[in-house]
Amino acid sequence: MKSKSIYIYGFHSIEAQLNSNPEYILKLFVHSGRNDGRMSKITSLLSNLKINFLKIEKNELDRLAKGEPHQGIIAEILLPSLPGQEALIDFITNLPSNPLILMLDSIQDPRNLGACLRSANAAGVDCVVINKDGSAPINSVVYKTSAGAINQLKIFQVTNLVRAIKALQSKELWVVGLDASLKTSIYDINLIDPIVIVMGAEGKGLRQLIKKSCDYLVRIPMTGNVESLNVSVATGIALFESRRQRQSTE
Repeated sequence: MKSKSIYIYGFHSIEAQLNSNPEYILKLFVHSGRNDGRMSKITSLLSNLKINFLKIEKNELDRLAKGEPHQGIIAEILLPSLPGQEALIDFITNLPSNPLILMLDSIQDPRNLGACLRSANAAGVDCVVINKDGSAPINSVVYKTSAGAINQLKIFQVTNLVRAIKALQSKELWVVGLDASLKTSIYDINLIDPIVIVMGAEGKGLRQLIKKSCDYLVRIPMTGNVESLNVSVATGIALFESRRQRQSTE
């Protein structure tokens, strides 16, 4: 599959790219009128890495960023194709310890997807699995919202989540889905063993076939009058509960 390119913007996103995969940067643009310390620091880094950059006017940067805040710096980067199910199973098979995996079922808002990736990175997941159709594409908004986390994560994109779940179960991973309509609390189940935590789409939650494929379905108990949490918030809670349980046994 042919790789494509996207624009990313803002110091955090571009610094993360420089620290992880500077070779993916195709073009880099900086605001010709910004000469403060932060800009000087990053242009020095670019010079050290022998990455050329072009100074342009703010209105040109605004056009490239399509209205998103860019802080005076934008890069066009190569976006390699994400590995699929076969690579996922190979990756899991070769992990030295019991995995913690996040699976996202059809997250459609790129800001939510980016925020989920940020939570995944903070919780130290081994990898993230997303579906090819129905999920928000990896784009500049995802990069921005992830705050650099996307550059540190192993992300797999599969055609069929149910098949991926069954393949992971065959590797002795337990699959736990989040469903706000159930009574079983996430705090009452074992999240220490090799685990896949599955989060559903905004509003709709997990699809029925995904629910039927899970080993456990649990909810995050709430005491307020809201019916549900934002998916990225719920993702953070679920992942850090698994991390808390694992640390309690160390």
